[in-house]
Amino acid sequence: MANPAAKRALITGITGQDGSYLAELLLDKGYEVHGIVRRTSSENTERIDHVRDRISLVQADLMDQSSVIDAVADIRPHEVYNLAAQSFVPTSWKQPILTGEVTALGVTRVLEAIRIVDRSIRMYQASSSEMFGKVVTTPQDEQTPHYPRSPYGVAKCYGHHITVNYRESYGIPAVSGILFNHESPRRGLEFVTRKISDGVARIKLGLQQELRLGNLDAKRDWGYAPDYVHAMWLMLQRDEPCDYVISSGRAHTVREFCEIAFDRAGLDWQRHVVVDPLYLRHADVNQLLGDPAKAMRELGWEPRVTFEELVRLMVDADLARLRRLAGA
Repeated sequence: MANPAAKRALITGITGQDGSYLAELLLDKGYEVHGIVRRTSSENTERIDHVRDRISLVQADLMDQSSVIDAVADIRPHEVYNLAAQSFVPTSWKQPILTGEVTALGVTRVLEAIRIVDRSIRMYQASSSEMFGKVVTTPQDEQTPHYPRSPYGVAKCYGHHITVNYRESYGIPAVSGILFNHESPRRGLEFVTRKISDGVARIKLGLQQELRLGNLDAKRDWGYAPDYVHAMWLMLQRDEPCDYVISSGRAHTVREFCEIAFDRAGLDWQRHVVVDPLYLRHADVNQLLGDPAKAMRELGWEPRVTFEELVRLMVDADLARLRRLAGA
């Protein structure tokens, strides 16, 4: 039974990595949690199955304005977290129009629903370090100019700036979290970090012999997803809505990720990693490094899991998962 005194939260993208961790966090804080899912022939709710009986799912689609309005009107949330997106950069080159519809215009549809239903609803928009793209200055903070290098980055820029516009034009307490790369064992297998941890586990267990990757020199600022969703919540608890960079403040190469991951499994990465031109981007982003000083100062936030700990826990999780599957 719903608790009328509990805060209500609506999460788009609840079945994704961030959405699942955010749902856990909000449940722990006593929230009534609702999530938007698209109607598909087979729902992929694996990441939230363990809390499925504690949350409510509603069907809507960020490409369909009326369904988003209906969801917001029916639930009347105190907080909306817009995490839904076509979020894989290489796919944005293959499906740029879909990426724009969901990742860019989808944000406007959520903001429009709030404008129409109740402008006091607090909204979190998932912005991205990919907005910085071909970086103008290093490290990147809230004032760094945007120079996106992919349709995904361009779409995220639109979502970010339309959120600022609705905040300033309609008084909606909406914020954007400019999150740098954040990973976990729940990361999709198409992302390079999870591709590495899964590949290491498969090589260790004799299921494959090599791991094919793209640019090993690309540098990213990597953190742990549960740390970053905590920052999302902290942003919406402030009286004055504003935007924050969330990052570890440290950059590492894909090569470093490989070295630590293979070492965790007692393997030599150079014997198994193959650089494949197939995985090189059209216009790569060579280095992203965030400056989280504002978030640390104003939110009291800081990352708790180090890069090295993150890599090792991902490898451990994939080894455990594949061993379970082998024993099933």
